[in-house]
Amino acid sequence: MAGEQESTASEAPTTSPPATTGARPALAPPLRLTVDETGAGTVRELTADQVAGLLSAPGLVRLTPAPGGRWRVAGNQKVGLVRLRTPAGGAIELLLRPKLPVRDLLFLLSYSPGDPWHPDPDPVTAATADDLLPALAELLARTARRTLESGVLHGYRTVEEDLPLVKGRIRTADQLRRVGLPLPVAVRYDDHTPDIAENRILLAALHLATHLPGVPAPTRLTLRHLTDHLHGVHLLHPGAPLPDWTPTRLNSRYAPALRLAELLLAHRSAQPEGDSPLPTDGFLLDMPAVFERFLTVTLTAALARRGIRCAAQETQHRLDEAARVPFRPDLVLYRAGRPLSVADAKYTYVTPAAPPTSHLYQLLAYCTALGLPRGHLIYAAAASAPAPGPTPHVIRRSGITVIAHTLDLAVPPPTLLADVTSLAERITAPT
Repeated sequence: MAGEQESTASEAPTTSPPATTGARPALAPPLRLTVDETGAGTVRELTADQVAGLLSAPGLVRLTPAPGGRWRVAGNQKVGLVRLRTPAGGAIELLLRPKLPVRDLLFLLSYSPGDPWHPDPDPVTAATADDLLPALAELLARTARRTLESGVLHGYRTVEEDLPLVKGRIRTADQLRRVGLPLPVAVRYDDHTPDIAENRILLAALHLATHLPGVPAPTRLTLRHLTDHLHGVHLLHPGAPLPDWTPTRLNSRYAPALRLAELLLAHRSAQPEGDSPLPTDGFLLDMPAVFERFLTVTLTAALARRGIRCAAQETQHRLDEAARVPFRPDLVLYRAGRPLSVADAKYTYVTPAAPPTSHLYQLLAYCTALGLPRGHLIYAAAASAPAPGPTPHVIRRSGITVIAHTLDLAVPPPTLLADVTSLAERITAPT
């Protein structure tokens, strides 16, 4: 069958060898599947238990029957490494490979105006092997090393504890409840300590990156060495919410490392669509969300230079006069407080000359409710096809035009940023 990929020699068998008589039954080795983010997928023989395990996490992959009693496992615009448990106790290791080169994907993930790694003089060597997790670990190690070279950030944290002496202020209400017990003293004081939100987030990310699969030994050693710098910082419990931190002049040098750390920690556990009845863990990126975030950051910066404010995911808009039907556009452009245009990011590549009807309906509704004559669909171009120019679609009897644009994410970063600037010029050009 065209487009099918048969099992590779590196993939583990799905059944274990027979156990010897009287010996404890051996557990079957995990099923290892490597699936591209998009494309026809791979055709495999799967047991009913393995099928149930894959179906327990809807949204991770697309699973369809194939001839010969086999199954086709195709990507669903997600990348990363996910481990699933099957109902019978088996294991599935699912490697979802990005269609973009890892170096380009890292640029999308880490880009923000003013980040010191753009342009980056040090190459991410792991990215040349198209291995996302080792590349992320190496990037974190390098960024954290630059951050901590100037010393560990300290801050004041309010501490309440019982001491045999007075330190700071006495917690009067607590102390009065201790009738006849003058010691210990209930006190509250501000401690100058490294155990602050910024260092807790960074330590948790370094600890996580150390345990990511496939990370080279030198990178693991660097990550462990960096964790030693954070002596006195409490390690967050797995799954615990991240502490809040506020960007200031004092912690500005931490900002790039913290953004990358939060990225790793936010995706440390796979969160597929719906409620999965079986446990999953791993690192998972939703590529439409990655594209939307990159477009929001870069387009906002490009439009700001033209005196235009770009608002993302606003929730106050309503479609109907009774204000009962909300809608949330990806981007609304404002000039002098009035809507200028509306745009929606679409990671799925389509031919701009014939976008899906649902996409046109969506922008038609946005433009109608906002009273705008034009709306924009912004697609990610296929890596194998050049990005065509903007294509206008005039909606009959409406006076509204929907323009389809494309961005090629596989071009070098300077070219991609220049393309975003050109896009900003096109979507704000007068009619």
